[in-house]
Amino acid sequence: MVYIVEDDEAVARLIRSALEKYDFSVDCFPSGAALLRQLQQRTPGVCVLDLGLPDMDGLEVVRQIRARHAFGLLILTGRGDTYDRVAGLELGADDYMVKPFEPRELVARVRSVLRRYQPLTAAGDGRRVAEFAGWRFDTATHDLCSPQGVTDTLSLAEATLLRKLLERPNQILSREQLLDGRNLDALDRSIDLRVSRLRKRLEENPQHARLIKTVYGAGYLLCTEVVWR
Repeated sequence: MVYIVEDDEAVARLIRSALEKYDFSVDCFPSGAALLRQLQQRTPGVCVLDLGLPDMDGLEVVRQIRARHAFGLLILTGRGDTYDRVAGLELGADDYMVKPFEPRELVARVRSVLRRYQPLTAAGDGRRVAEFAGWRFDTATHDLCSPQGVTDTLSLAEATLLRKLLERPNQILSREQLLDGRNLDALDRSIDLRVSRLRKRLEENPQHARLIKTVYGAGYLLCTEVVWR
């Protein structure tokens, strides 16, 4: 199920038509309040959210969603400045598109976001727990246990990123690979923001990272051995 939050009826119809053409089930909501009421009853696989809503700012909707729910969230808006893009991603949106948009690209991005929310497994062989550098990560529960024995639960975006790095340790992974192969434009900082959040959990000094290293012009590298159990 995909929820569309868009007050412009013509745009909402365009989005609905594009998604239904590829067999998505769709519900539309004209305001942030209408969406939040519906979320008390049922959550979607992905929500496509406009920021320019008539009753509340879309970034506040993102904030309230991420305080209570874990599902795919794609911002689709006319607000294309860097501040809104970065703020939306930092608050927990999975992707950000600016209007006008190509319907087929929207469908591809919705599919990409959905893939990130599929149940996590380790290398497809039934193993679910990764041990690395004194840390222990459970891909089923998203629990991350520190070398000191302190357990925290990662967000879905953080868990998906960590899994990708753990499955290919000591290999350089491009930003595109870490975002399911989606092409990135020059302003897209979503993967960089997620790496930054993950470093804050794993590194004593995130500014001088030892585990997740930046390979400038190439991507990111997890510098440790990983044992799956």
